[in-house]
Amino acid sequence: MPSVAVDTHAIIWYLTRDPRLSRRAESTLDHATLEGCLIHVPSICLVEMTYLVEKGRLLPALRERLVGALDDPSKPCRLAPLDRRVADALEFVSRTEVPDLPDRVVCATALGLNVPLVSRDGKIRASRVRTIW
Repeated sequence: MPSVAVDTHAIIWYLTRDPRLSRRAESTLDHATLEGCLIHVPSICLVEMTYLVEKGRLLPALRERLVGALDDPSKPCRLAPLDRRVADALEFVSRTEVPDLPDRVVCATALGLNVPLVSRDGKIRASRVRTIW
């Protein structure tokens, strides 16, 4: 199993073993972990989690759990920067298919890294981005 990228819900649900994470997504992330492959967390996911904590829609402990996983070198989670590669890949994520800018950045991160994206988002899954759910 190659490395993968994740969207915000997927990584939260994976870290908390939430049953809303599909079996296929969980298996993919478990397999990546066991094989020593990276789970790329787009930096905008961390930004989105901060925003959700501020709005009271996400417990601060969930954001801290992700930060802990990102900071632990023994864990497979790595923060994927919003860099030139992602900015350039954004043009390949259609605004009509994926209208939300943070979602487009998540998609562009996966495209820029040339890895599949673990996402349950229907618009993302209907787009041209390789997804796993």
